[in-house]
Amino acid sequence: MNYQTLLVEIAQGAATVTLNRPDVRNAFNETVIAELNEVFSELGQNDQVRAIVLAANGSAFCAGADLNWMKKMAAYTPEENLADAQQLAEMLYQIYSCQKPVIAKVQGDCYAGGLGLMTACDIAVVVDSASFCLSEVKLGLIPATISPYVIKAMGANAARRYFVTAEKFSSQEGYRLGMVHELVAADQLDATVAGIVKAIVSNSPDAVVAAKWLVEDVTGAEIEEDLLTYTAECIAEIRSSVEGREGVAAFLEKRKPNWLLLSH
Repeated sequence: MNYQTLLVEIAQGAATVTLNRPDVRNAFNETVIAELNEVFSELGQNDQVRAIVLAANGSAFCAGADLNWMKKMAAYTPEENLADAQQLAEMLYQIYSCQKPVIAKVQGDCYAGGLGLMTACDIAVVVDSASFCLSEVKLGLIPATISPYVIKAMGANAARRYFVTAEKFSSQEGYRLGMVHELVAADQLDATVAGIVKAIVSNSPDAVVAAKWLVEDVTGAEIEEDLLTYTAECIAEIRSSVEGREGVAAFLEKRKPNWLLLSH
């Protein structure tokens, strides 16, 4: 897979997708959006990939939208602007709905649309020196396409503040709000992400995907008869699956399950 704006590497069951525009702080434009959409679609269907890491080169993870791209958008017709915005919305959803768990490896500042990228991922590991900012209203804009993911991650109460103030806030505050799963020193970033990836690729591939969607399906649902039936059906189905049977048998027989053997 060759891309203009990304580097892609697959090793030991994990893919690493690296934003590679350090000269513009990994700001995205239409090319980045198209390439991210394509690579996450392809990796999501790749049986050799159990987890995906979204990383970045340079001092910033992602500074949001590229200024030259924004200048070009100023001359767009309303129809062109809508089509362009829909491409961004679809790319973010491609990451969010990917069939493989996605870990954001955030080594630097993460602003505006960059926060959309981070919060569309399942897990965020962030260096303690990074800062965040939802800066759109400073430019007369709003964080619209990223809002479903940012609000899920930080909560509506915090979003009301940071959407309207455009204040910069620390990665420590992001951790307190629940946007960040692991807050680490820079020299611990690689090892922390590697540990999470190792944990994921050691698990049943089918169960990992099912567990990811279980969270989505159950969150916010009322605990009543339909939910009880749905969750009972989920566990009954996976118990009788090939990997479900293999996992239980391996545990009882005190051996490694075959998916672990196949991944090494």
